[in-house]
Amino acid sequence: MRILSLNANGIRSAARKGLFEWLPTQQADVMCLQETKAQETQLDATQRPAGYHCHWHDARGKKGYSGVAVFSRRTPDAVLDTLGWEPFDCEGRYLEARFGALSVVSLYLPSGSSGELRQGFKFEVMAWFAGVLDGWLRSGRDYVLCGDWNIVRSALDIKNWKSNQKNSGCLPAERAWLNEQIEQRGWVDTYRTLKPDAQEYTWWSNRGAAYTKDVGWRIDYQLATPGLREHLRACQVHRSPRFSDHAAYAVDYDVDLR
Repeated sequence: MRILSLNANGIRSAARKGLFEWLPTQQADVMCLQETKAQETQLDATQRPAGYHCHWHDARGKKGYSGVAVFSRRTPDAVLDTLGWEPFDCEGRYLEARFGALSVVSLYLPSGSSGELRQGFKFEVMAWFAGVLDGWLRSGRDYVLCGDWNIVRSALDIKNWKSNQKNSGCLPAERAWLNEQIEQRGWVDTYRTLKPDAQEYTWWSNRGAAYTKDVGWRIDYQLATPGLREHLRACQVHRSPRFSDHAAYAVDYDVDLR
């Protein structure tokens, strides 16, 4: 099973850059998108991948904002799009597709880079979402959480470590929270499990020449439940072709989704 994840920074923009011509070459069983920035009714056939079942969760009441999607070759047994907390649910940040005992989630956690108000909301989400994560671990299901978490884990995950210690996404409290989910709660960072010492990034600022100079952050993950650790086979950060300010991230699991 191959799962791809990408923050598209606008699905219509990514489509114009060739995303859906590239996707068939990757032989992905499931693709999760974040930050689609569109309502499903605004999309045409060129913004939907051929051969996939497409499911969307758009931001309610705010067009051109947030939004997630899941595309799968197999029809999901169920699709869920609410977690029970309206301030989060209304922003279109979660979509879960279930295939037997496996759940694949497209997840977009908020950024706090626009100011104190959104950083405060980000901390609220983190405190609440920790309980959701624990519930999933206790559920007996296998989960793969794909998406943009807007948090780096360590110096290996960001080019300019020291200068970003006071910036959203690299704050000590954010990093401690994410590392607790992985190191203490048991969620598996698929990339760091497969590439323990590698230094690759999944997001680059559009300012300056960050992409050209590879001054990036690793903030896009596929976190898996502990039982999937032994099924990890390979992963790849697709730095190019470039469809947005994020790179696509693919993971191969020794699991049959077909």
